[in-house]
Parts: sequence; structure tokens; C-alpha cells
Amino acid sequence: MPAADPARPAEAGLPDGHEQLDHHIGVLRTGAAGWAALSLTRRAEVLERIHAGVGDVAATWADVAAASKGLAPGHPLRGEEWLSGPYAVLGALDGYIATLRRLAAGGSPLDGVRIDTAPGDRTRAHVFPRTRIDALLLSGFTGEVWLRPGTTAADAVRDAGLAQVRRSERPEVGLVLGAGNITAIPVLDVLYELLAEGRVSLLKVNPTQDALVPVFEQALAPLIEIDALRIVRGAGDVGAYLTTHAGIDHIHITGSAQTFDAIVWGTGDAAAARRADDDPRLAVPITAELGGVSPIIVVPGEWTEADLRFQAAHIATMRLHNSGHNCIAGQVVILSADWPQREAFLRHLHTAYADAPERPVWYPRADERLADATAAYPQAQSSAAHSRLLVEVPRGQEPGAIESTEYFAPVLGVVQLQGEGQVFLDAAVAHANDHLTGTLGANILVDPDTEIALGAGFERAVAALRYGGIAINAWTGVLFATPILSWGAFPGSDIRDVGSGIGVVHNTLLLDAVERSVLRGPFRPFPRWATGGRFTVLPTPPWFVTARTGAAVSEGLTRYLIDRNPAGLAVTLALAMGA
Repeated sequence: MPAADPARPAEAGLPDGHEQLDHHIGVLRTGAAGWAALSLTRRAEVLERIHAGVGDVAATWADVAAASKGLAPGHPLRGEEWLSGPYAVLGALDGYIATLRRLAAGGSPLDGVRIDTAPGDRTRAHVFPRTRIDALLLSGFTGEVWLRPGTTAADAVRDAGLAQVRRSERPEVGLVLGAGNITAIPVLDVLYELLAEGRVSLLKVNPTQDALVPVFEQALAPLIEIDALRIVRGAGDVGAYLTTHAGIDHIHITGSAQTFDAIVWGTGDAAAARRADDDPRLAVPITAELGGVSPIIVVPGEWTEADLRFQAAHIATMRLHNSGHNCIAGQVVILSADWPQREAFLRHLHTAYADAPERPVWYPRADERLADATAAYPQAQSSAAHSRLLVEVPRGQEPGAIESTEYFAPVLGVVQLQGEGQVFLDAAVAHANDHLTGTLGANILVDPDTEIALGAGFERAVAALRYGGIAINAWTGVLFATPILSWGAFPGSDIRDVGSGIGVVHNTLLLDAVERSVLRGPFRPFPRWATGGRFTVLPTPPWFVTARTGAAVSEGLTRYLIDRNPAGLAVTLALAMGA
């Protein structure tokens, strides 16, 4: 491949030798100083240009992503690539621009945000919805950022803005190792590095996203033009070279714990020796988002037949979105063995899981992990031409790998615990905390009457969950795509035991001392919410794998973030009513 023009991003594939990578890092060092010198208003203008650029490439972005995942034109799940690609990035840009504008006007990102307390000496900021449009597009959903225990409201207001109010003496160059599964992740990570840390980035894309590099380059051209970003392709040798480069000040990775450990400690006997001596080979700080085994806690209550069917489809979506290749895919359903409706719910779950639209298992080596699960659980229900598994663990049997292995494939487990009400909820929280690998995200499904009956005990249970993202009557994947909320593992991990990662991203209000985010949604969709629960105008949400008009609605919602055309939005909402 010919070398790229040093002054431009790589139009081709792997840069021609390490010299090109060295040059990129040198250019970024100059660009870091230039970014640091920009005013807040000028930075907001750069982001506004990026917003326009994302709008220009949004359709191509979604088409390229869908094609790379084997979703042919007309496939009912192509809408996923709108929502988990340009839609999420546009929402983040809107949030960061608003934050910069408030700071430039002498205000705080938290102006107008209700702040109260949560259990455990925590301060909680009710950050979503932030605008009337937020309240319409995600009707019935609310979101909170919980700060670490001991952080006061005054602390939160004082420190909001992060690098935009705390200038670094030495602007830094970071390496972002992009995820291979969700196309918004590399862009969102670059934006967070830039705005929360004041750090320009060399983005190395995962090979699964090589086809999107021209899209990223066009969308992010305003950053490339001011030498605040370079994008490179390449295999493991490129990543290995960059992670030890003297010109890199920080690394952020979205990926696996295995890759993280290889970066920090090396591999083989040498890595074991380094661990024993507590002598990491990595010489710079590193942050990471690494996934885990996410629980779906189903709190027993009196559900209607429609409730059982809707929530079964909800759980199927949590596992089957993106063919299960999500760090935040729900993997273990925790049910009450004493719930009178348990068997009825399981029948609906088996049906929803098996009947969801078929799609390729596309992520590298996912077929091997699916085969491993099939061997470990020969009694599991196989469906969709043997491309997905549903594992019911018999009562009294050790769950095994379903709780300890992030399959990153269409494998869903069901475990059962004794009890009802608060007894069950507390047991389920303890089980998730103590037995499931990782701390990235947890989901809770609870009907409105049961939540009211639990009272303060419900909020105490939420506080007891050791997860960085918690979705109540929602999926944490929607929390991910709502970037005013934080995204990352529960605090406490370090390079010696990284778990689900270190640090957070997204967080468009740029809040400090973040512990977790909590997203709450409606238990019942429109119009059934009127029988009890949160008001919503959404029938079947467009991200559900059962949404008949999900692809068109997802595209329409994204286009509204691009052009703010109310007529187009009205058409989209009318389509949503047919979901």
C-alpha cells in the first residue's frame, strides 16, 4: 500500500512502516498544543462542524456498518446501525456543544439540573431528559448520574467541566484502540478523550471496522484538519508498536480483558513474572471498557399476559441486538423460583428468543464461543438454525460458565433463586454482585405496583448493585446510546484486576467523581401504560428485535437529529405507532 500523505489521514490500509506512525504522533503533539489554545467557543464551533459532517455521512455509515455485519438491504434489524452509529454520536455532540456553550457563557453544565441524594451518602444528578426533544424521542425515560459517596452537590457543580475548566500544563497525545462491534464507540471515545481529558488522539480502528475509516475521516475532518486526530488501520503489530511508543501519553481501549492484560503485562512467562513482581511493562496510564456478564433481574409481581409477552421480547432484545456481540448484552436472567408466573414467563421468553429475526453470527470467533456453550449445556434450547442458545439452569445445579464467561454471542442463561418481594430482590442483587463476572451493566424489570410496594427497599437494592450502568425497565444498551449518561465499569478496578474496566466515557456534562448512571424506563408501552406506570408515547421501542417498523423509525430519529425537521419527525412518530 502506498504511504498516506503525512499531512492527511491514511486513505489506504496499514501505514507504510513505523515511520508513518511516528510522523502521525509528532503531528498530534503539535495539534495538542493547538487544541489547548482554542477558546471554549471555538471548540464548540469545531464540534458543530463535526455534527454537520456526521449528518453528511450518516446514511453511508449505517449502510456500510449493516453490510459488514451481513444485514442485507431490507433486513428488519438494519435500524440498529443507525441508532448505535450516527444517532449515538449526534446525541453526544449535541450534549458536548451545549456544555461548552454554557461554560463559555460563564455557567455550569449542571445549570437547571435537579440534584438530590441517593442511598449511601451519594449525590445524584437528574440529567435526562435535558430538553423537550429528549423527552419526546425517549418518551417515558429518565436518567441519573450518581456520584461517588461523599461527593457533595457543591463539589459536583464546582468540578463539572473537567478539562474544559482545568487546563493542562502539558497537552497530551492519547492512543484510542477502537472497538470492533459497535460503530459509534471509536468516535465517542475520541470525543471523550478530547473533551473530558483535553487529549488529542491517534485512533487505531479494529480491523472489523476498516471499511468505515473513510466515513470516520469525513465525519471527523474538522479534528483532522487541526491535527487533533489521526486515524490508522492495522493488525496486532500496529497496536503492539503504538502501545509502547514513547510519544503516547495515555491509552484507552474498548475490548477484552485478555487484550488489556497483554498491553499492561505482556504475554506468556514474562507476563507471569511481571505480575509476580508487580512490574507492568506499560509505562503510561490506561483506561478501558471491557464488558462482562450482565444480569437481567426479573422482580416477581402480578403481570398481565401482555406484560409477559412484552418483557420477554425486551429480554430477547437485550441478548440478540447486534447478534449478541455487545459488551452490554444481557446474558443471565435471574428469576424467582417462587413466582407463580415463572413458567408462563419462560414460555414467552423461549418463543420471543426463538422467533426473533434471524441474522448472521458475524463477530470473529463468535461461532467458537457458541460451540463452547453448546458443549457446556447440551440441554439448551437451540434455535434460528442453531445460531442461538437459551440455557435454563436447573434449580440446585451450579450455573457454571454462563455466569463467568462473557460469550459475546447469542447465548442467554436463566437461573432461579428462592424468594419473592424484597427477599428475592436482595438475593438477586447479591447473586449478581458475587457470582457474575464484571461490573459494566445490570438490568432490572419490575412492574409499577411491585416497585411501589417495595418502597425505599427498591432504591437501596439499586444502590447495592455494583455496576457502572443500571437500567430499570430498560436495557443498558439504551443507556449507552444516551451519552449524557456516563458509561463504564463500577469504580474499584485497577491494572492488577481490571474486571470490566477503568474509568468512564460519554458523560457529556463532564461530571467528575462519577460512580454510575441509572436509566429508568416505562414498564408498559403506549397505550398500556395507562393501566399503571410511566407515561410514554412509544409503543414497541424501535430497538426491540420485534419492532416491525424499527429500521425506518431508527433512521427517521437519526435524521431528525441531523436536520431538526418537525415534519420528518411527525412522519417518523407515525411510523413508530405501527411498530
